[in-house]
Amino acid sequence: MQIVISNSSDKPIYEQVASQVRSLIMSGELVAGQQLPSIRALAAELRISAITTKRAYADLEAQGFICTVPGKGSYVAGDNLELLREERLRQVEASLAKAVEDAHLAGIGKEELHEMLDLELEEER
Repeated sequence: MQIVISNSSDKPIYEQVASQVRSLIMSGELVAGQQLPSIRALAAELRISAITTKRAYADLEAQGFICTVPGKGSYVAGDNLELLREERLRQVEASLAKAVEDAHLAGIGKEELHEMLDLELEEER
């Protein structure tokens, strides 16, 4: 599991860890039932506090991406296809909101923006 911590990021370290693990799950690189590194092992690997890693795992568990079995470890949650779809929808909505904001700042109207989206969709086929 490849996680990179950036000290220059404005995001807290626990958010960086959680975000990257979430991305690995969503991309299918981490699959349902797969065991994650222990909190202490991941903390040592990343050279961060175990408390920080514990916070990242707690956030992921609260969001339904992982589950923890006391005494055994943390695993990628099974049967989370709907959760993954919802997360992807949120990402697309955020991207679209950013595109609308950028279009507004550039003086691009609704019709022109629709044309641009239609062209992108046609190129995908």
